[in-house]
This record gives sequence, C-alpha cells and structure tokens, in this order.
Amino acid sequence: MSAPVALLFTHEHAEGIDRAIEVCGAAAERHGWNLVRSADRADLKPELCIVLGGDGMVLNALRTTTATKTPVFGINFGRVGFLAAVEADQIELGLDRAFAGDTEQIDLPGLNVKMDGETSLGLNDVSFSRRPRGGVAELSYRIADEEVGHVRCDGLVAATSTGSTGYNLANNGPILAWGVDGYVVSYIAPHTLTARALVVAPGDVLHVVNHRSRDSVDAAVDGVQVGELAPGAEAEVTYQGDVARLAQLPGSNFYHRIREKFGHLAV
Repeated sequence: MSAPVALLFTHEHAEGIDRAIEVCGAAAERHGWNLVRSADRADLKPELCIVLGGDGMVLNALRTTTATKTPVFGINFGRVGFLAAVEADQIELGLDRAFAGDTEQIDLPGLNVKMDGETSLGLNDVSFSRRPRGGVAELSYRIADEEVGHVRCDGLVAATSTGSTGYNLANNGPILAWGVDGYVVSYIAPHTLTARALVVAPGDVLHVVNHRSRDSVDAAVDGVQVGELAPGAEAEVTYQGDVARLAQLPGSNFYHRIREKFGHLAV
C-alpha cells in the first residue's frame, strides 16, 4: 500500500519558515506520509493539507481543495491565525496529531457571486467597494426579491460564519459562530444613521445593485478582486453549504478562540 499524501502550503516570507518545513518533513516521515509541496501537486490526491502561514494561506488551501474537500490543517505563521489549528510554537505536537489522524473536521460554507455570467466562490466574504479615486458608492440590496437597503456608502460586505470574524467584524457586523447556517450583509461606512447589519437565511438570495451613473465598484472574494460591478449592473450572491473542510484539534472551542484572538466581548 502506498503512503498517504499530504500537501504542504507555505508562507514563503514568514520568520522561521525554513525550519518549519524541515519539521514538517520529519513528522511526515515519522508517521509514514508522503509530504509534497503544493506547487508540485500535479495530479496527486492528497488526504490532508498542511498550511504554514496565516489565514490568507489557509483560505488559499481551502479554495484549492473545494472539489475534494480535503481537510486543511493550519499552523499559524501569520498575524491573527483565526483559522489555524495550532500556533507556530506548537508545530511538532500539532503535526504529530494531524498525521496520526487525531483531528476533528469542520465543514465550511461559501458564497457564490455571479456577475456578467461569471461565478466566483468566497469562503470568507464577498465585498463591493468604491474605488480609491471614485465617488461615493450608491448601493441597494434585495433579499428574496424585497429591497432591504439603499444608501450612499463606501461599499457592502456579505460574509459567511467563517468570514464573520474578518472584514465583517472590522465593519462592526455581528459574529456568527462556526456551524451557524446563513450569512451576514452589512454596509461599509453608510451615509445614514439607520443602516444595520442583517443576518440572512441560507436559502435567501442576495442581489446587489450599483446605482451610480458613472462609477463602477470593485467586487472581491476573500479580499481578492474578481471583477467590477458597472453602473446600473446587478450581482447575485448565493449561500452554499459544506464547500470546504477545516481540520482542528479535538475539543477546539470557537468561543475560547474568539476571546484569545480578539479579547473579551464585554468587560
């Protein structure tokens, strides 16, 4: 029987990354795994993905594995590391448990955004934002064919529970615990005193319309621009459950993670 394959994703510029790669190789050999760098993956069918990096690198690995839903195990070499299973100083313990199969797996949802006949998938969020030298945006959105908001603003964010601790959190939107079905819609810097974030049911479709007569707004998924919403144009955002799989250590607690990464919600 051939050795199981683990795909390694790395943050090239993180401090201590070369040593961490050596530790990964030794741990894989110790547990009888074949460790392959992601750039050399070709037609391999990995059973596990190991990420040495921050949340952006974990998201990259998750997007790469949506077709197979290969579990992704992150070791934090970034700043926040909310999606990571362990911190960099726990790398040997984390790898030993990951390669031994001692993990729990969490199915993560996504958001599909359709514009101009093209569809892109975001695991964290979909955002529409004014351009740096453009005018203030004017965006409306409909849920289940009912207009809910229409304001001048800097943009709009739709976030999954996974992404609710990212752009949505910085935008003062509510945090959704992992496992909550649905998504959050919030305006960025709305020019009104009444705009509030809204938690949307998973089956309800979001339509975003750009009402500006001249300026387009940029559309991005997980912080990466995928296109633009032209004046008068409309984008459709739909929720999709269980598109990727995150591996964590058994007993990992979402609420403990919130406190450790962001502090107490109230003191």
